[in-house]
Amino acid sequence: MSSSFDAPPPEASVDTEPIKAVPVRHYGRWVAGVVILFLAFIIVRSLITNDNLGWPVVWEYLFNDRVLRGLQNTLILTVISMVIGVVGGVLLAVMRLSPNPLMKGAAGIYIWLFRGTPLLTQLVFWNFLAFAYPRLGLGIPFGPEFVSWDTNTLINQFTASLLGLGLNEAAYMAEIVRGGIQSIDGGQLEAASALGMKRTTTLRRIILPQAMRVIVPPTGNETIAMLKTTSLVVSIGYFELMVAVQTIYAQNFKTIPLLLTAVIWYLFMTSILTIIQVQIEKRFARGSSRAVVVRGAWRNRLFSRGGGNVT
Repeated sequence: MSSSFDAPPPEASVDTEPIKAVPVRHYGRWVAGVVILFLAFIIVRSLITNDNLGWPVVWEYLFNDRVLRGLQNTLILTVISMVIGVVGGVLLAVMRLSPNPLMKGAAGIYIWLFRGTPLLTQLVFWNFLAFAYPRLGLGIPFGPEFVSWDTNTLINQFTASLLGLGLNEAAYMAEIVRGGIQSIDGGQLEAASALGMKRTTTLRRIILPQAMRVIVPPTGNETIAMLKTTSLVVSIGYFELMVAVQTIYAQNFKTIPLLLTAVIWYLFMTSILTIIQVQIEKRFARGSSRAVVVRGAWRNRLFSRGGGNVT
């Protein structure tokens, strides 16, 4: 009796010769690459050989005292404004998520107001606040005033710049932090409450450390954007990098070379911030699948729009 499980005859054995796989050729990619390289060569050659760009003037003023002082003020504005924005954003985000309707409503109105009006308008408003309030003071409402200051003296150009940049940034950071907090499973908050932990303790020890993986990438982008946004304080005359180069080319009429000087410094600083951002992301991504994605991501972030997020 024959069985269906009998071994096949020798002549019916399966051919074990390895398959010769031929990769798909993407000719379109090669053509696109050649076109891009050709265009890049034309652009770079034009930049190098164009005498109207005034590269000798660029190198002459790159480390000029006024340019470096403006650069220093730009960095100071960026750091302090981001500190105000991050601290204010965390407080506003906690208020938005609070069960107290008054706190939630106050935070919502703040975010609505500062995100709904142009930053340039806010800078000019803070700079000319003295027209509406000549003096600012502390005291009992509708009662005696203990101390007061002249508004023009208290809010100078530097203070107006910080108020405009920092308070505006707090509104955007509030939404970033709120999104990060809400990305965490609500069951962790319930478990912490069941253990008797206070809401503030739960946020500080459990929720926020986990939410940092979501908060850090857009916060890095906001920092890079803040570095460039500081140029808007030119509207109120505070001396920063753009004001420095404008002051110089108003005297020697070398507009394009001085603007290129500012461009070089902005590109240098944003590149440094991008590398720092990626390192911070790698630290907070340890132990997760995102740690693999973050590696080597700085090149994509340097050349992407706004230092795009890595997900």
